[in-house]
Amino acid sequence: MTEVKEIKEVVAYHANNVCPDDLPWIPYFGDAKFKLLKANPVTGQNITLLWVPANMQLPAHFHPGTVIVYTVQGSWRYLEDPWVSKPGDMVYEPAGSKHTPQAVGDEDVITFNIVEGTLDYIGENGEILARDNWETFLKKYHDYCAAEGIEPIDVTKF
Repeated sequence: MTEVKEIKEVVAYHANNVCPDDLPWIPYFGDAKFKLLKANPVTGQNITLLWVPANMQLPAHFHPGTVIVYTVQGSWRYLEDPWVSKPGDMVYEPAGSKHTPQAVGDEDVITFNIVEGTLDYIGENGEILARDNWETFLKKYHDYCAAEGIEPIDVTKF
């Protein structure tokens, strides 16, 4: 047991609840869409739901940080790997991973994603074509809400 000698002040943050039904699906790539559940400007983490139509392939991308993906609905895989993620599966992507996601089967895919840092979309020669992070996801969310006349929810508060 660790001995605590003196605590002058403890800052306690309160948990908050996010109801995905209160958030819109934002256009992403092609027919794919996302819901931004949380954007953390302190750590750079973003938490999203991703909806991908059946059999759609997303662009190849690189993660400098770790990513955790929980499959809610449908099945998907990375073209570079032999496994298929099904509902209830969790995929852990170590920092420095590169892959090309593809929905498989006849059912649309929904995943719950926790991303640390950026998503770097890469070209055939490894060049970065575009980059997403908590700021770009937040901007896409606010821009969509403004265009659709939706009052945005503050997804950055703790």
